[in-house]
Amino acid sequence: MKDIQKNLRVALVQATPVMFNKDATIDKVCAQIREAGKNGAELIVFPESLIPCYPYGLTYGFTVGSRTEECRDDWKIYYDNAVVCPSADTDKIGEAARDAHAYVSIGYTERGVENGTLYCANMIFGPDGKLLCNHRKLKPTGAERLVWGDANRDYFPVVETPWGNMGALICWENYMPLARVALYMKGVSLYLCPNTNNNPEWHDTIKHIAIEGKCYVFHVNQYFTKDMYPADYHGPAADEIAKLPVAPCNGGSAIIDPYGHYVTEPVWDKECIIYADINPDEAARARMEFDPCGHYSRPDVTELIIHEK
Repeated sequence: MKDIQKNLRVALVQATPVMFNKDATIDKVCAQIREAGKNGAELIVFPESLIPCYPYGLTYGFTVGSRTEECRDDWKIYYDNAVVCPSADTDKIGEAARDAHAYVSIGYTERGVENGTLYCANMIFGPDGKLLCNHRKLKPTGAERLVWGDANRDYFPVVETPWGNMGALICWENYMPLARVALYMKGVSLYLCPNTNNNPEWHDTIKHIAIEGKCYVFHVNQYFTKDMYPADYHGPAADEIAKLPVAPCNGGSAIIDPYGHYVTEPVWDKECIIYADINPDEAARARMEFDPCGHYSRPDVTELIIHEK
């Protein structure tokens, strides 16, 4: 393992999107990146599908064997506000990362240029503004499958940083044991966890991942309320939105250390930027008696085969 730089200032951006508006959300994201950079952040982490938003509670009129043309219009709004990667949209975010001189991780809905399918994805930019990697969610969860396709590439990219290797799994990918191991096998000590979960069981999960992987876990959720949804939807969407809780995503973002302890306690019910200074050396120190893919493994008994693409 390479010697790693001591001390890392992290910013978790518990952000609120401009719902279903790609351009306005990107402008807001770039301002938050620059703000975090001015406050010394060297790693800035945003939630899952922040651009243009996570379409919480919408069905787009899907029932088994049937769709409606009105809801097809709603879906097209989401499609039109998805991000092509790379593009002028990603260049704007890269410029903000360069201005902040920070690594930036951001979740978004990607429109695949190779096929037109939408994907839940996560980009990581370097402090020079370059797009370092893109990860597509392996398996959208539940009714997410009506919106996003399964990843067809960009499975487990990892970025080398001065503080150790960094990778991301999105939301319920983190419940996939072999996906976690795929990151552990690549020596990840900075484990990014953009998501839309806010329940106690999820916090048990991210603590377990930190202990299991002997890594820092950066859990980042959005904050938005149902009155932020646009009022110009078609079909049943207005009724669906009316039935939502007041705050469908209410935050809970936090950093977990390699022993499963909170570095920052969960923050609820507001948009904010959470800052913390961590010592990445703790990941290596924690592996003294347990290294999940090193001395505490039995490759002669069990083996994971990763199909990179």
